This record gives sequence, C-alpha cells and structure tokens, in this order.
Amino acid sequence: MSKHIFVTGGVVSGLGKGITAASLGRLLKSRGIKVAAQKLDPYMNVDPGTMSPLQHGEVFVTDDGAETDLDLGHYERFIDEDLNKFSNLTSGRTFWNVLQKERNGEYLGSTVQIIPHVTNEIKSFIYALGEKTGADVVITEIGGTIGDIESQPFLEAIRQISHERKEDCLFIHVTLVPYIKSSGEHKSKPTQHSVKELMNAGIFPDIIVCRSDEPIEESVKAKIALFCNVERECVIENSTVNILYEAPLMLQHERIDSIVIERLGLNAKPSDMREWTEMLARAQNCRKHVKIAMVGKYTELHDAYLSVNEALKHAGWMHHATVDINWVDSEKFTEDDVKDADGILVPGGFGSRGIEGMIQAATYARTHNIPYLGICLGMQIAVIAFARSVLGWDDANSAEFNPDTTHPVIALMPDQKGIIPKGGTMRLGAYPCRIKKGTLMEKVYREENISERHRHRYEFNNECRKDFEEHGMTIAGTSPDNILVEAVEIDEHPFYLGVQFHPEFKSRPNRPHPAFLSFIEASLLNKE
Repeated sequence: MSKHIFVTGGVVSGLGKGITAASLGRLLKSRGIKVAAQKLDPYMNVDPGTMSPLQHGEVFVTDDGAETDLDLGHYERFIDEDLNKFSNLTSGRTFWNVLQKERNGEYLGSTVQIIPHVTNEIKSFIYALGEKTGADVVITEIGGTIGDIESQPFLEAIRQISHERKEDCLFIHVTLVPYIKSSGEHKSKPTQHSVKELMNAGIFPDIIVCRSDEPIEESVKAKIALFCNVERECVIENSTVNILYEAPLMLQHERIDSIVIERLGLNAKPSDMREWTEMLARAQNCRKHVKIAMVGKYTELHDAYLSVNEALKHAGWMHHATVDINWVDSEKFTEDDVKDADGILVPGGFGSRGIEGMIQAATYARTHNIPYLGICLGMQIAVIAFARSVLGWDDANSAEFNPDTTHPVIALMPDQKGIIPKGGTMRLGAYPCRIKKGTLMEKVYREENISERHRHRYEFNNECRKDFEEHGMTIAGTSPDNILVEAVEIDEHPFYLGVQFHPEFKSRPNRPHPAFLSFIEASLLNKE
C-alpha cells in the first residue's frame, strides 16, 4: 500500500509547490524509493486541453494521451518517471464523473452531495495512482492557494485520507515568508495565517516549506515552528536558486528527504545524486552561447512553450553551452528577427493566427542553411513552406487554415473505410515511428523504431508524397504501416528536420532528447 505526501500552498500562488513536490520526488527516488506524482487542479475545466496557452501555459501530454497541467512536466523531468491519466485531476473532471455515475444510477437513488460523493471520487483517484504504479510514495500537489473556495472539496478529501491512513500520510505546506526591506526583516505572520486556514480545514502540516528570496533568520524559523505547531527541523527554507534544477540539492541540505523518510517509516538507501550533480556542474560551467530564434504564436507567455524551453537548456548544457532564446512573435515576423540566429525553431500550436510568419521563418532557414527544428505544427509549416517555394504551389496550405486551398498538403486523414471523420480525430499520447535508413533522423536517434508523444489532428497529405520526395524533401519517419508521416527532412541542408510529434515531453535535464541534442549541435556548428 502506497504512502501519501500532500503538498499545499498558502499566502500567494506561484510559490513553487510543483518544484517542491518534484524535488522531493527526485530526492526520494535517489534513495531507492519508487515515487509517483499527481496534481489536483481546482478549476472547472475537464482538463487543460481546451485552455488558451496564453492563460494557462503549455498542455503537457502523457504517454497514455492525457492532456494535463504543465506541472506534470516538472514531475517527469525531475523524477524521471512517465506519468499517466491518474496524474492530473480537475474539479471539472471530478464533477463530470460524479454526474455520469448519478445518471447511470450508480448511487442507487441517493442524494448526491459534496460529502461523500465528490470527496470519494477524489479519494478514489488519489488511491488509484498508487495502485496502478505500485509506488511506495504518491506525492499529490493541491493546486491553488489555501482559502480558495474551489479547493475545499480537495482539502476535505485529503483530510479524510489522513483519517483513513493516519500512519501513511504526511502534509507539506509551502508558504511565503516575505522580506520587508524597510525594516530589514522577514515576517512570519502571513505563514501563521495560512497555516491557521489550513488547520481550519482539519489539516495539520508536518513540514512547512518557507519560500523567500533572502536567507531567513533562525529566530523567524523558530517562531514559525512555535506558532504553527511543528518541530523546528520541519521548518524548511526554500530560497531562490539560479538554476531550477538546484532545488533538490537545496532541499536536501535542509534534510527534507530524511525527515519525510523518518516520519513515514520508509526503507531507504543512502542518497545517490551523482548524476544530478554532474548535470548541474555542466549547467553552471557553460563556456559558450548559442542563439535560438523561437518563432511562435504564444510568445507573450513563455510557459506556453515550457517543455521546449527546458529541452533546449538540457541539450545546451550537454554541449557546455547556454541557450539564449530569442522570442519571435510570428504575427510580426520579419527576416531581421532571425538573421543573427544560430538556429530556428517553430514549436506547436493550433489555429491560423501567425502562420504566415512561421512559413517565412521556415523558408529563411532553408534558403540560408540555418538549422531548423519544426515541432508538430512546426513540421506542418515546413511542409507548407516547401510546397510554396520549391514545388511552386502558391496556395499550398493546411486544410485547417484554408479549407478551400487547391493544394491541401496538410489535411485530415480518412479512416479505414476511406471516410474523413467530421472534425477529425485528435492523435494524443505515444505512437510508434519507424525511421528510414540513411536519413538525418537515423543519425539523430540511432534507432530504427521509436515512440513519441503526439497532440494534433491534421496529417501530412499522402497524395503529395511523391511530389515532395522528387524535389528534395525526404519522408524520414512514418508509422509502422507507412500510412502516417511522422518526420520530414530536406536533403542537402546542414540540419532541417520537422517532426509531427512533441520530443520535448521526453527530455530530461540529465538525459537530453536526441532531437534537441542534434539541433543544438548543428546550431553551434553554424555559429562557428
């Protein structure tokens, strides 16, 4: 039976609950403990799939096709465990499930209420992750801030779990300890009020993680311990770090993993963080810079491309280079935006806004021999750009953007009966890809068969394959049955690769993704 750690947040949002949870997961894993992680989000959307990236950041996709919160990306990158559909639950999904059961008569005519029906649904979800993964410890982050009205069912559910599994639960509360510059001191009162609010919900924190930009005085930590009813060693300082991946070592210095192991009675080995510290050493001692132009439509919020940003960093560090991202709004694109770039990347997205700027960027990369990496939409953009400027199909486009084009080089694919489904069918999660021998893709992956995560609806139009290949664009990867195009590349170019999937989701700081490694390597060579 899994043990449970619940991570809540107080005072303000954005304190780093997700990084705290992910860091703790990495530390526990380094001591031989099997860890699983999940995020409970209080918003009413069923999942983040239809939410604007400019409002909520990227949608992180798991192998089994769940569209989830971006914090799950942090969990996977830190803990290096593939997550699944039991790793993210929203209020919307919870109520949806409850109402479906009510309509199906599963409650046998009972009056459906928040307690016990909604809280039971939440508890079942939490327990299911441990059962599915066989994890020793399940770390569950509660989204939002203590005091938010929409979080109350989640708080009540985890309170009930602590009653049902009293010896197998631990609560961590992440809170802000502000520094008042005028008086030159930290203030503990916001933390005290936040913990009081948590206690009013019947939850008593075992560990308080104090976020601050300045070192916290010992007297303040002692005061928090006294007023919040925790032991002094359980007041953990979480200061701002230069590199996100320093957080686990900072928290290890505060002994958070040892405290958790002792409190939960876990069997643990000595910590082995050698691979992690080696990665950090590379990141902290980069000797060169490489400039990547990120040409996208959601550049106002960098979190919209969070996993791409991190994957670029991972690859850069492996090459002892700092990646400097030049954010280019594709709606306002001019060639001046990319003329100094060492590499050009066009990431994923939906809708027609900013498409023409991306096409110009892809064409510029091709004609000026600048390394190009197109991801999902970025691959489709590369196909459209090639069709227009090389094949001479001036109106070439995706049927998503122009249903009336005479050259729909990207289109909805017919099903096995030859029927194009209305609205298309989203490809979500992991799909296999077979790589063509002798291609750039084969050099990148050094494998013949791979599996990558997808999130898209439109595909390369197979009716156009022959035209593209005869004019210098190679179909470098396909589905095993050769029906779906997974990767394209351009012959006689230093590095021009478009992939229909999202390689960024599988990149890890200590194990960069090969597509990004090769792209950064090519960009560094171009810089020289």
